Amino acid sequence: MSVPPLDPATSPSTPPDNQGGMDVSRPRTPAGVIGWSIFASRWIQAPLYIGLIAAQAVYVVKFWKELVHLITDFGSLDENDVMLTVLGLVDVVMIANLLIMVIIGGYETFVSRIKLQNHPDQPEWLSHVNANVLKVKLAMAIVGISSIHLLKTFIEYGTADTGLTSTEVMWQTIIHFTFVLSAIGLAYIDRFLSPTKDDGL
Repeated sequence: MSVPPLDPATSPSTPPDNQGGMDVSRPRTPAGVIGWSIFASRWIQAPLYIGLIAAQAVYVVKFWKELVHLITDFGSLDENDVMLTVLGLVDVVMIANLLIMVIIGGYETFVSRIKLQNHPDQPEWLSHVNANVLKVKLAMAIVGISSIHLLKTFIEYGTADTGLTSTEVMWQTIIHFTFVLSAIGLAYIDRFLSPTKDDGL
């Protein structure tokens, strides 16, 4: 029994090999080669993020060095010294968090997708990261780091023989509030530019 031929008008079309119909092969025209080269130049940033990983390793060594110093010399340290050392440890951790956001978020945004879909350890913010979200998170991290430094300054200013003047404390406070206002401004701009349900998006 012979099978009747399919009617081309009613037969389902064969999907393209590349979903979305986009040609990802290297272009052969001069304009296409230039465009492809510019697009591929994003990989130049990859060594920068690898360098930040090395910088984070340095902060890990610094953290443990300060922690060992705190444990071994805790008997000779007063309350202010312990507080300043702990604040220094918190400062190192917050800078490490800042580095993680720059490394992961920057690589995901500007270089290539990391493809961690459904991974149990995927950071919550990575699923919706973009340039605006990354800027806001970095600004908030900088505000947190500045808060730690300002608190250390206030503690040291109340201690004798620190060399801090009221003018230095005032300017550091002004700089901190400048960071706060900048973070608020970036958050407002991100909220203003983000699509809402009223926009139909």
